[in-house]
Amino acid sequence: MEHVKKRQALSEIPIHYKQTLLFAGIVIVAANLRPALTSVGPLIPLIQGDIGLSQLAAGSLTTLSLLTFAFISPLVPNIAGRNGQQYTLLIGLGVLFTGIVIRYFPHVTFLLTGSLFIGAGIAILNVMLPGIIKESFPYKIGRMTSIYTTSMVLTASLGSGISIPLAQGASWGWQMALFIWVIPVILAAYCWFLIAGHQEARLNRQTKTVNKGSCVYRSPLAWQVTMFMGLQSIGYYVTITWLPEILNQLGNLSLSYAGWMVGLMQAASLPAAFAVPIMAGKFRNQRGIILIIGAIAVSGLILLLLSSSKWFLIVAVVLIGLGQGGSISLSLALLSMRASTSQQAANLSGMAQFVGYFFAAIGPFLGGVLYDVTGGWLLTICMLVVVSLAQVAVGMGAGRDQRV
Repeated sequence: MEHVKKRQALSEIPIHYKQTLLFAGIVIVAANLRPALTSVGPLIPLIQGDIGLSQLAAGSLTTLSLLTFAFISPLVPNIAGRNGQQYTLLIGLGVLFTGIVIRYFPHVTFLLTGSLFIGAGIAILNVMLPGIIKESFPYKIGRMTSIYTTSMVLTASLGSGISIPLAQGASWGWQMALFIWVIPVILAAYCWFLIAGHQEARLNRQTKTVNKGSCVYRSPLAWQVTMFMGLQSIGYYVTITWLPEILNQLGNLSLSYAGWMVGLMQAASLPAAFAVPIMAGKFRNQRGIILIIGAIAVSGLILLLLSSSKWFLIVAVVLIGLGQGGSISLSLALLSMRASTSQQAANLSGMAQFVGYFFAAIGPFLGGVLYDVTGGWLLTICMLVVVSLAQVAVGMGAGRDQRV
């Protein structure tokens, strides 16, 4: 009875407060999409020293999560079709919470199992957000995508940036440095529990239907949006993995300095990640924006390839960051813009993120193979140029003013 009273009380909240709660809920969920992953990399030496983690197991911590992203994503629309969007989001937060808790225990089995749960939880959240934005803010898709992408990128950087200070500087150890990311999960779950109390009754009528997600796989436009996301995933994860070594070899930069350059690339991506979806929302098609993003990315890669000057390499890294920030935020915006309904947005999101994260998992591997075969990074950079050009080509289709 008390639960029913809470729902009735919430239904009486003025509409602008409900919209504010939805806005806050989306931003907080977006803040949970990356730090549980990005906090791991800097802590790997500490984890290895503590529990004797092998290099293979250490590399698997992130790869397992990415592969889980890929294989869970197509299943999420069916889960949402049975449970509704809001409760599916709460399920994702619950799975993410479970993964972070499991990973706290200092044993390789728990670390790997926790990574699987974390990947599954984030996959659910990744897929659901575009549909929720489509449903809750149909006339502000660009603006809301801009805000949630910026929240995601900022917390991703924060996750990698504060891991060592917390583990060593604050003497918390690697376990607490990883476990602290349970706090934003709890905040998001509380927020969406309140939202679900009011929203679910209405959204269930729209989303608890027989899911026809397979239909998107027969749409050429859906495949163009999917390939746009997949190709940008290759570019992002190859550069985030191999850029320090590329800069070390091509520019004779120390690995420490090259690591700071990766931070500069991520910082440079923020303005584009924020601005591009807002710009995209002002136009009926996004082809011009895609051409500009592609030109910036290719210019940065060519400059990286042709110059060994420290200052030119800085310019190259900034251009690459701008291109990546614009690409990832636009690919997320297209998931909502090219869909007619929130359920369709979830179906398209599941399809695109399945392909995108599968590419994300194999991209760095392929870049490393090209280096091993040739002994240099020339072919890997050329591969990134080809990927960027292919992204522009499929973007000409994905950017059309049409719906799946």
